[in-house]
Amino acid sequence: MDTQAVIECTRRWISSLVIGLNLCPFARRVFEADKIRYVVSDAQDGRALLKDLAGELAALASAPAARVETTLLIHPLALAAFLDYVDFLDVGERLVGDLGLRGTIQIASFHPEYRFAGTSPGEVENYTNRSPYPMLHLLREESISAVAGDPGQLLEIPRRNGETLRSLGREKILELLKTVGGGLKPPP
Repeated sequence: MDTQAVIECTRRWISSLVIGLNLCPFARRVFEADKIRYVVSDAQDGRALLKDLAGELAALASAPAARVETTLLIHPLALAAFLDYVDFLDVGERLVGDLGLRGTIQIASFHPEYRFAGTSPGEVENYTNRSPYPMLHLLREESISAVAGDPGQLLEIPRRNGETLRSLGREKILELLKTVGGGLKPPP
């Protein structure tokens, strides 16, 4: 596996979709300040990925926020099936609690086949959480709170993102996906 190619594809996704469409109003600041830690795991199953996750949670918790504000644990070889990935998220959340990091670090979920509950696979709003590869985004909760002083603002993001993607439509999403690469697939 070419880890640098995986990271570059992920960076293009962040630049083109996440920042380019303003899907996450907090991403530009950490991306441009180079405060994102990109880790490509060679784990091939959930057990090995859980070990990598434990290590990355500890690394983020101990790193100064001025240097590393967030981590993307990218795992191209593990949990390629979305339902397996969803099951793993519960295990990951338990690990956060077991390590005493609840309230300090949270996990955001991104996957090439991401699907919000109650949506069909082809609905474009699913692309707000579709990434080139399966990944776990480890976020410092204090960083989110510092940027979003109004909790209502955070709740508004998913609704606004869905509207943004629906207004762009299928063709524009397909154009953007071509520039990113990786495991992202066009909506059916």
